Amino acid sequence: MAKKIIQRFLPDHDKIKNNKSLKIFGSLLHDANLWHLNRRSARGAFAIGLFFAFIPVPFQMLLAAALAIPFRVNLPLSVALVWITNPLTMPPIFYGSYLVGSTVLGQNSQDFSFEPTVQWLLDSLSTIGPAFMLGSLICASIAALIGYFGSDILWQTSVRRAWKNRHK
Repeated sequence: MAKKIIQRFLPDHDKIKNNKSLKIFGSLLHDANLWHLNRRSARGAFAIGLFFAFIPVPFQMLLAAALAIPFRVNLPLSVALVWITNPLTMPPIFYGSYLVGSTVLGQNSQDFSFEPTVQWLLDSLSTIGPAFMLGSLICASIAALIGYFGSDILWQTSVRRAWKNRHK
C-alpha cells in the first residue's frame, strides 16, 4: 500500500532521465536500482530528499540526485521530496531553522526585514547567517532521520496490514 501511494506522486522516469540539469550524470541514470521502489530505496530517498529540502542552497534537486546515485536509492523520490521547501513553505521553514540555530548558539533572535537585494544578503551573512546555517543543518539532519525511520516504520506497517488482510 505504501508503495502504491508513493508511486502515485512520483514523476515519470523518462521525464527525469531527459531533464536538462540531470544530463550531467549521463549513463549513471540507467542504473535500474535508481528507479525501483522498495523499502530500502524509499527510506534512503526520504533521508536524502528531506535533508536537501532544509539546506538553503540553489540546485537542491541536483544535489539530491547527486547523492541518490551513489547510495543507489530511488532517484525520483529523493528529487521530489526536495520540493517540500517551495516558495510558499520556505519562509516559515527557514525562519524556524534560524530560530533553532540562534537557540543553539545562545543568541537572541534578531529582528530583520527582508530586502531582495544582493547587498542585504551580504550584510545578513554576518548577522543572521551563522545561526541560520547551523539551524538549517540541524533541521536537515533531524528531518532526514525522521524521514528515514518514519518511512521505514510506515512501510513495515503497510506490509503487515497487507499480510493480515490476505490471511482474512
